[in-house]
Amino acid sequence: MGNPVIVVVAAGPGVSGSVARLFATHGYRVGLLGADRAAVEELAASISSDEERVRWTVVDVTDVEATTSAVTGLGAAFGQIDVLHFNPSAFRPKHPLNLTVEELLSDVAVGVGALLTAVQAAHPFMSSGARITVTGSMAADRPSPAAASLGIQKAGVRNLVQSLDAHLGPEGIRAVCVTVRGTLGREGAFTPDRVAQAIFAAARQEPLVWQAEIPYAG
Repeated sequence: MGNPVIVVVAAGPGVSGSVARLFATHGYRVGLLGADRAAVEELAASISSDEERVRWTVVDVTDVEATTSAVTGLGAAFGQIDVLHFNPSAFRPKHPLNLTVEELLSDVAVGVGALLTAVQAAHPFMSSGARITVTGSMAADRPSPAAASLGIQKAGVRNLVQSLDAHLGPEGIRAVCVTVRGTLGREGAFTPDRVAQAIFAAARQEPLVWQAEIPYAG
């Protein structure tokens, strides 16, 4: 068994990139899944040029078969998955009266359904001590009507995290949603790097006092 492994779902610039780089500085090998080839390549190159330390693949996370294959491939290549970080959500600027059911379900497939796919594929490579981390948002509690589907995604993924934690806890695998209670920016308490630090700390909680949701208020 080599160094621990983190797989980041929806990797690119922003919080997901900061999470990948932070875990890498702590000795983790890194697997990246992202939809934007250029962004994923750039992130991978910023971590390492060594394929033993970082591997990546381009995938649409709503494609269940492709995402399952990608996560399984990373797990097999590294031999284990110790942390699975889930970052995606869909931002659609529509209020509840012009958001269609089809659009809502499409967005939920990104921000909630893809977590199911990723966890189910990663689970065979996870053992006691493994962690699932999710980037949450205050939109779960204070949704904006201007982007109605985002709050639904964030409330749904937090609920799913709680179910995963309860189900997987007896195996020693824990899940946590870090609810970001602020607006991301380039300065201040809500930079991607600061949020990544909160996610890293959440993943290192003591099991006996584990919380499936950790609010980050800066």
